[in-house]
Amino acid sequence: MPSVAVKLYSVFFKFLLKHRLQNRIQTQPEELNPFGVTSRPEETIASPNPLFDDGVATKDIHIDPFTSLSIRIFLPESALNPPETASKSRVTATPKRSDLNQGSNRTDPALQSLNNLPATPSRRNSYGNPTLSNLAKSEQRRNSYGCSNDIESMNLMANAGVGVYRGYSPANLTKNGRKLPVMLQFHGGGWVSGSNDSVANDIFCRRIAKLCDVVVLAVGYRLAPENRYPAAFEDGLKVLNWLGKQANLAECSKSMGGGRSTLGGVTEFKKADSHRHIVDTFGASMVEPWLAAHGDPTRCVLLGVSCGANIADYVARKAVEAGKLLDPVKVVAQVLMYPFFIGNVPTHSEIRLANSYFYDKAMCILAWKLFLPEEEFSLDHPAANPLIPDRGPPVKLMPPTLTVVAEHDWMRDRAIAYSEELRKVNVDAPVLEYKDAVHEFATLDMLLKTPQAQACAEDIAIWVKKYISLRGHEFSY
Repeated sequence: MPSVAVKLYSVFFKFLLKHRLQNRIQTQPEELNPFGVTSRPEETIASPNPLFDDGVATKDIHIDPFTSLSIRIFLPESALNPPETASKSRVTATPKRSDLNQGSNRTDPALQSLNNLPATPSRRNSYGNPTLSNLAKSEQRRNSYGCSNDIESMNLMANAGVGVYRGYSPANLTKNGRKLPVMLQFHGGGWVSGSNDSVANDIFCRRIAKLCDVVVLAVGYRLAPENRYPAAFEDGLKVLNWLGKQANLAECSKSMGGGRSTLGGVTEFKKADSHRHIVDTFGASMVEPWLAAHGDPTRCVLLGVSCGANIADYVARKAVEAGKLLDPVKVVAQVLMYPFFIGNVPTHSEIRLANSYFYDKAMCILAWKLFLPEEEFSLDHPAANPLIPDRGPPVKLMPPTLTVVAEHDWMRDRAIAYSEELRKVNVDAPVLEYKDAVHEFATLDMLLKTPQAQACAEDIAIWVKKYISLRGHEFSY
């Protein structure tokens, strides 16, 4: 059974959630606002940090001028290792959980002396930590708009003038660092709350980026009731299409050549060089440099948390339907963490655990009423029930799907049944069930630091690496 602290917090959490849902119902907007919102005032937000202070750099991008759709990019520091260095230091065995826990107390003296900064916790990934010699030999280990590989550039332009970008920026899109798989992450929150830049989601995405060794794109989709179905689903698909567009723009930019000039360690774009860049109306580069330098869209993974798992499954289905139209993006796998599935005919767990911890069935039905249009409301809606017939492309075409469920979650049985349907047609669809766990046990703010949450992230990394490793087998859907 969950601990006493979890039970008490669950009571408090359900009280607040019920109050907020009722307020949303009573204060629904009279007019549709397509721009929408991606966060609530009560959310605790984590600021983006384009430095590698804890092994992962982050930045926010607003990708759609007509909506509030945004993404937060999580770039692990392992992406800065030159490909030849990474291949030499690659580790064949997966790190043990005990090693990961012990590693949180270790420091890296080489990085400490080079950066002249306090020691940071060591980072674990499939490629190991770089040594001092590797750091000295690698070209532009860290840079800020084309800085050279010296102490000043390692500290990311600390003495630069006002208004200068002080974060990581690749100086050479063709030679700088490694190409990592890309993971699209969709947060939870019952359609009406949650955020891609919340503190809890920020911690979770950093953990996944380091363990899986991937570039994570956390999607800030539009929330209900301001934007009902299918807004959130369309936003998820829009990000996948944007990823493909970025890959094509990066290739065009490389063929056109760079137009940067470096002065005093700061790289600038000149108006005279605008013809050598793909720029928008305001003269800003349309190519996202982190993705262009370090993202490999041919190895794309979808990960959804709670209601975000419904979005991930929808995006995977649309990727199957699109086929080669999404090239070069290829969805090779998806992870559904305690998906927000429901249906008119209740399952055994929906009856037995209807009043379970944190998210009980009655409150989740309220959330569905806020999300689905009134004329379309049904618990057997295609967005809600994955087991209804004629829902989309044949399930045998779906990518490999890992499903994570919790013992004390009333939604578990329907998620397991969906996984069984995939296995019947020979899709790799394992289920990881965690004993004494509750809904969102690996992503809720209070539970993020528990051993079970860490173990879940490690288990996800082990399975995902089967499909994103260049040494393993890859699938194209």
